Amino acid sequence: MKTIDDFEVADLRVLVRADLNVPLDGGRVADDGRIRASLPTLTALMTRGAKVIVCAHLGRPGGKPDPRYSLAPVAARLGELLGDRVELATDLPAATVAIAGLRPGGLIMLENLRFNAAETSKDDVQRGLFADQLAELADLYVGDGFGAVHRKHASVYDVALRLPHAAGYLVQAEVAALSRLTADIQRPYVVVLGGAKVADKFDAIGSLITVADRILIGGAMAFPFLAARGAKVGTSLLAADQVDAAGGYLDQAAPGQIELPSDVIAAAERAADTPHQVVFADAIPADQMGLDIGPESAARFVASIAEARTIFWNGPMGVFELAPYAGGTLAVAQAITRNDAFTVVGGGDTGAAIRALGFADDTFGYVSTGGGASLEFIEGKTLPGLAVLEDS
Repeated sequence: MKTIDDFEVADLRVLVRADLNVPLDGGRVADDGRIRASLPTLTALMTRGAKVIVCAHLGRPGGKPDPRYSLAPVAARLGELLGDRVELATDLPAATVAIAGLRPGGLIMLENLRFNAAETSKDDVQRGLFADQLAELADLYVGDGFGAVHRKHASVYDVALRLPHAAGYLVQAEVAALSRLTADIQRPYVVVLGGAKVADKFDAIGSLITVADRILIGGAMAFPFLAARGAKVGTSLLAADQVDAAGGYLDQAAPGQIELPSDVIAAAERAADTPHQVVFADAIPADQMGLDIGPESAARFVASIAEARTIFWNGPMGVFELAPYAGGTLAVAQAITRNDAFTVVGGGDTGAAIRALGFADDTFGYVSTGGGASLEFIEGKTLPGLAVLEDS
């Protein structure tokens, strides 16, 4: 896989596919971790005299322009970090004009790629037509959006087929760190899974069972497993079609390999001021939902983490954004920082959680920007956005 160091980039138009899919709050960036992670590649290219064109997506706007998903706040924050205003090209014709006026070392950003339905189309021809348009903007393509490399999207995969291409520094770092979770693993190897995006992670559990010594499951991830054991989970976030699969994983796992919460903090609504209580995880009241692991579960998870020599954590233990339900995530984060094991924290939500709770990224072994991408990498799956970069 070639990197940006293998190219002379001065005066070249360089299209950088970054992962800038960050949370917004009131029209401002709520967590800029992914923007900061893109800076080493962008600043290196600018310093070396490239004309940099940043492209990325934000959310799921459904293939059409939607102001709620504009990258304008992201461009503003990137400009603050770079110390110069970043122009946002609202469409490809505007981008063409802006790029023509770029000086070496300059940078512009394209508006949300997913405003064009062809970006995520499953039709190769449709994606290819959009990729043709993007490729016309540049002389070199740089894949640096690790959080999207598991997607066969126009900007992630097809553009690289049309241009000389290289991996950015972030993709290099991600591959190096995650590779340590697939070879020469120091044991015990403990995996901590949580978060609300259950579908994105569920399929990975089967693979993780074959390599991890223990899998600790909290957050919304836990409810299909609890339901498979016959637990009453109230109104907790639960996809019924995942219960049978969870039962299959429990049967497949060795005794004690999968550790579930024994207690949770439950409330009738997902709100900070709603009365809440600690209840047994298998007896959540019918009108309440689990919003965090309970103190007993947190203590058990902490004990398991303390014994680990390798740790992979993907997904918070509860609704960490609300103070009453941040305790489980805080306990896991503290336990990991106290352990000198090799640690990878994966997923945008997890990275946002640790920063919101006051932890610096460098207190962990490696903070990955990829959620689904990091899981699929350690499963050993072929990731289109990486495979196309290796073909050089």
